[in-house]
Amino acid sequence: MRFFRMEAQGEKTHTCGTICLKYLLLLFNVLFWLAGGAVLAVGVWTLMEKSDYISLLNSSSYSASAYILITAGVIVIMTGLIGCCATLKEMKSLLIVYLVLLLCIFLLEIIAGVLAYINYQECFPFCHQLDEGLRQNLKTTMVQKYQQPGEESITQAVDKLQQEFKCCGSHNSSDWMESVWIQAAENKRLVPDSCCKTPSELCGHRDHPSNIYKGGCIMKLEDFILSQLYILGAVGIGIAFLQVVGMMFTYCLYWNLNEEPY
Repeated sequence: MRFFRMEAQGEKTHTCGTICLKYLLLLFNVLFWLAGGAVLAVGVWTLMEKSDYISLLNSSSYSASAYILITAGVIVIMTGLIGCCATLKEMKSLLIVYLVLLLCIFLLEIIAGVLAYINYQECFPFCHQLDEGLRQNLKTTMVQKYQQPGEESITQAVDKLQQEFKCCGSHNSSDWMESVWIQAAENKRLVPDSCCKTPSELCGHRDHPSNIYKGGCIMKLEDFILSQLYILGAVGIGIAFLQVVGMMFTYCLYWNLNEEPY
């Protein structure tokens, strides 16, 4: 009995504040881990489901957002797991590592935000010209590579783009009049069958508003890309706010563990 009493006396007793901090930090880590999972899922979904027609723009800057999301998600998940282990085991050295990781991620987010703002300010007078270049590139890709030998992936991407976004051509449906494929065909059609509201074989021969989509794809594709960037920004702000709260909880728990007597 005396041995058990001595062992109990050697254990560290926790105050109510420390216990509350421990569970709050665990809750934060769960939320942080879930946020990382959501970021990773959005990045993978974008890369797997949307990269085929984003590649039509022939610009790596747009697909970079997906890779940024995936990288950020993996880092957040790993950091959250470290935080859970540090909190459950009450390892003060691991708590310091966790606090440093949170601070580094937070600083990287701030730096990335500042650089993005600076780049936008520098780009602003020329952004319209850059957009026009990308639009022209999409039109060139469509009219020169669609249904051409060795360009099966481009053909599939264009068909998927037009059906999913309910659009036709780059700027509008008349872009297809310049298509190498249509001009070389014996039985000329007006647009690909994927431009039809209800796709069927040879439906692209009938140029009627009730039959085909008239609006171009580039504006809808740009809207999609902007929505992805908005998601990236919103998630970044949300994670940054969580990190500030997490750093406060981590520091307070570390300080309380140092102050509590055995």
